[in-house]
Amino acid sequence: MTLEQIAGAALMVLFLADVFLTVLYARAGTGLLAPVWNRCVWALFKGIAGVFGRGRTTILSFAGPVIVICLIAFWALGLTLGAALVIQPELGTAIRPSSGGTSTEFVTALLVAGNSLSIVGGGDYSPHSSGTRLLFLLNSLIGASVLSLVLSYLVQVYSALRERNVLAMTVHQLTGETGDAAEMLARLGPDGDFSNATSELSNLVRSLVMTKEAHHFYPLLFYFRFSDPLYSVSRFSFVLLDLTTLTGTTLDQQAYGAFVRSAPVGALQRSALLLLKTLDRHFPTQSDAHASVNPGNYAAATETLQRAGISVRPNIQAYADRRRQWEPLVRSVAPTMGYDMDEIDCRRASHEVATLSRVKAWDR
Repeated sequence: MTLEQIAGAALMVLFLADVFLTVLYARAGTGLLAPVWNRCVWALFKGIAGVFGRGRTTILSFAGPVIVICLIAFWALGLTLGAALVIQPELGTAIRPSSGGTSTEFVTALLVAGNSLSIVGGGDYSPHSSGTRLLFLLNSLIGASVLSLVLSYLVQVYSALRERNVLAMTVHQLTGETGDAAEMLARLGPDGDFSNATSELSNLVRSLVMTKEAHHFYPLLFYFRFSDPLYSVSRFSFVLLDLTTLTGTTLDQQAYGAFVRSAPVGALQRSALLLLKTLDRHFPTQSDAHASVNPGNYAAATETLQRAGISVRPNIQAYADRRRQWEPLVRSVAPTMGYDMDEIDCRRASHEVATLSRVKAWDR
C-alpha cells in the first residue's frame, strides 16, 4: 500500500467520521468538518447579502437550503477524493477498462472513484484483482449508506423546521398578530380569568422543548432564516420571555398568584432561555450585553393589560432586572441572523412610532 493510498484511506475515514458525528451522533458542535464548512458558507452569504441593502433578507433566506446542498457536495467531494487517491496507483494494472489503453491521470481516478461510490455505477473501468474488487464493493456500500443516511437526515431537518415554524406562527397568533407579549398575556387572561392559561402555556412548553432539542440534534436548523421575522427564533423566544417577565413582575400577585407560580410559566421561561443559549453557544453570534427598558414601553404593556380587565401592580424595576437576565442573549442571536431589534421587540417599535407621530402632531 503506497503513501498516496494511505492518505486517501485516511481522508475517507475523516469524512465518514464527520458524516457519523453529524448525522448519527447528532449533537450540536460535535462534527469535525461540517460545522466549520457551514459557518464559512454562512459567512459568504452574509457578505453577499450586505451588498444588497434591503434585499439582504431575501438573500439570507436562501442560505439554509444552499448550505444543505453545499454540505452534501462537500461530503461527496471528500469521499471521492479519498477514493481517487486509493484507486490511482492501481490504474492500468488491477483497475483497467475492458478494452483500449488505460489513463493514469488523477482525473481518471476521480471518475472511477465517483462511479464506484455511486449506487448507479457504470463506466468502462473494472477491478481485476481480489483487493480492488473488495475496494469497489466497499465503495459502493459506503456510497449507498451515506446517501441513505443523508436523505433521512434531511427529512428530519425539514420536519423539525416545519414544527419550528408552527410554534412561531402559534405564538404570533396568540399575540393577535402583533408580536406583543402584553397582548398575548391579555388574551390568555381575558377579564382577569387565567383558568385556561396554564393549559395553553403547557402546550407551548411542549412545542418549545421539541424545538430546542431539534436545534441541538440538527445544527443545520440554525441557518434557516425566513424573510418574515415572525418565524425567527429570536422573535418568538423574545415574546415568550417577555410574557413570563410581565407575568412575574406586573400581574397582581394576590389575584393571580396561582397562575404566576404555575409550572408552565417557569418552564416556558427556562425552555426559551435554553434555546437561546444553544444558539449562542453553537452559532457564530455576536456579543451584545446591552439591555434597556423604556418606561413608555413598559407603560404601554401595563395599559394593554388594564384594558383587558386584568389587575396589575406595575414594578418597572423588577421588570427591568429580570429583562437584563435574558435580553442580551436575544441581542446576540438576532443581529447574527440579520434581524433588527425593532423586528423582534414589536411593542418597542410600535411605541416609538406612536411617540414620533405625537411629536410630529405637536410640531404642526
